[in-house]
Amino acid sequence: MDAVIEQLKTLALAEAFPFLLKAMGALVLWFVGRAIIGTFRRVLNLTLQKRQFDATLIRYIESLFAGSLTILLLLGILGMMGFETTSFAALLAAAGIAIGTAWSGLLSNFAAGIFLLVLRPFRVGDEISAAGVTGLVQEIGLFATTIDTGDNLRISVGNNRLFSDNIVNYSHHAHRRVVVKVPLTHGGDIHGLMKAFRERVVVVPGVQAAPVPSVDVAEFTAQGPVIAIGVNCKPTQAGAVQGAVSLAVEETLIASGYVVLAPAALSLPPLARAG
Repeated sequence: MDAVIEQLKTLALAEAFPFLLKAMGALVLWFVGRAIIGTFRRVLNLTLQKRQFDATLIRYIESLFAGSLTILLLLGILGMMGFETTSFAALLAAAGIAIGTAWSGLLSNFAAGIFLLVLRPFRVGDEISAAGVTGLVQEIGLFATTIDTGDNLRISVGNNRLFSDNIVNYSHHAHRRVVVKVPLTHGGDIHGLMKAFRERVVVVPGVQAAPVPSVDVAEFTAQGPVIAIGVNCKPTQAGAVQGAVSLAVEETLIASGYVVLAPAALSLPPLARAG
């Protein structure tokens, strides 16, 4: 019995005690490593905030670096404990490839979301038109972008579809140009009407004084010239300003005594209309 006890003591000193020391060292390394990762994450957060990065992008970068460092820490702890980490790393890589293949569509949206956050073709609050959707951007997520349309519908569009399509940003510039076309008939006082349009549109609410509104002949048709009235306004007021300019055009035509001929009369030869 004494011999067995001696053998157990020898085994404990030879195997258990070193393993216990390794376990304690691994525990200490885990807490120290996590503290270092947490400090690094806070410093990274402050640095990105000073550089005015998007909040979603900051969270993504934090999670990416923290997750990568945690995996390296775990591999280091396993190696210190005497476990073979080569096969574990190979298994992790194989799992990553399998997940990437299965989630290729989701990962493509994820990658496109990163490019949208970095390249900034639009921001939250901008009015855009892309992927068949037009509206105000409410959120730029890592996988989808949320857009509220003009009829108060909320649509989530996959980032990959947005990034692969042409993106029209109506809010990028400080002002937006609105053009209203007015078809006229031959024989009227075109120059007088154009002068009246210039004087009227400058006082329309929402129309900016600079750049100066323009009134030009856009094209000639068989019925008569087409006048293009171009004004500038704030991007958020484009719809209201276009309606107000159209109403001002109608009021100007009525005040000038302009008579709109019926379609049947327009189709007759000039002599027939005159007679």
